[in-house]
Amino acid sequence: MSSKINLLICFFILHLLAATNVRGRKIGIYEIKKGDFSVRITNYGARIISVLLPDKHEISVTVSCSVPGNIGDVALGYDTVKEYENDTTSFGALLGRVANRIGGAQFTLNGTLYKLIANDGANTLHGGPKGFSRVVWNVNKYEQDGPYPHITLTYHSTDGEEGFPGDVLASVTYALEDPYKLSVVMKAKALNKATPVNLAQHTYWNIGGHNSGDILSNVVQIFASHITPVDEHLIPTGEISPVKNTPYDFLKPREVGNQISKLPSGYDINYALDSTVEMKPVAIVYDKKSGRVMDLQASAPGVQFYTANSLIQKGKGGYVYQPHAALCFETQGFPDAVNHPNFPSTIVTPGKAYVHKMLYTFSIMKYWNSY
Repeated sequence: MSSKINLLICFFILHLLAATNVRGRKIGIYEIKKGDFSVRITNYGARIISVLLPDKHEISVTVSCSVPGNIGDVALGYDTVKEYENDTTSFGALLGRVANRIGGAQFTLNGTLYKLIANDGANTLHGGPKGFSRVVWNVNKYEQDGPYPHITLTYHSTDGEEGFPGDVLASVTYALEDPYKLSVVMKAKALNKATPVNLAQHTYWNIGGHNSGDILSNVVQIFASHITPVDEHLIPTGEISPVKNTPYDFLKPREVGNQISKLPSGYDINYALDSTVEMKPVAIVYDKKSGRVMDLQASAPGVQFYTANSLIQKGKGGYVYQPHAALCFETQGFPDAVNHPNFPSTIVTPGKAYVHKMLYTFSIMKYWNSY
């Protein structure tokens, strides 16, 4: 399918989705773009719903002129807001108040036991059954194009929401800072009580194209020499273990499928990132067929590497996503940190702001031996 047809389809979907209402509050679709690079966001769950990029295959315009390749959407998702309402995968969502798992759906802070809403067996996952991904965020700023295309969304989480203490004002800014660079800046303020905060961006990436099949041949490098092992319920044990001589070792680039069979279903683990600088290298992904490369940096201490192990979901254009159809790199504080004093703290107190930055850099690499 040509890039022009792809863009027409996306334009139709954009208008189909726009101006929808959920529980009386208006939901919109917002595009930020620079040339042939565009990102679409909805304020329902502050979600990334599409990322359009060229691939390595040049398109001939005239005999003597060609332009960068076919435009493809590299983020898994849906065609309508209604599907996002019923979503159980967290496609593209901004997760909070605390992303990932909290064991036993409870924690103690300053001598008070807080009991949360369990939504993952006996545990709390991604902030609870509603979390930040199933609410309508406010649009504070929006500039579609120009020198700094961006959108800022905010959400006020009230005291006691999903069992968490205190009011929290959260925000996320998605921006295109340079050609093929997507910046994500998540912030939060505790307004009146100390509370855990751990925001994470949960886009399912397939840089070969959302409908291009599995990601097992993608080459991945993760800049972390340790993981936080988990029990049978995916709750951290409290250990921080080396990846050396295990299937979790991506310190040198290798294909995702190289050792995935040694794991019960695939990758779903938090890595403790090695660097201590503010914006640290997290991961690099390379797709041989499209030539696309995604390089991720972030300020968080960890990253959840997830390979969509049990995914079976009808998505955009009716395409059915199968297990291992995508990669997730959810930069974050360590899971269940509220119950493990040896993990970096995720507690935010009034007067001390939470800031979590991510930077995705996309590029093209035409040949495998250049990696």
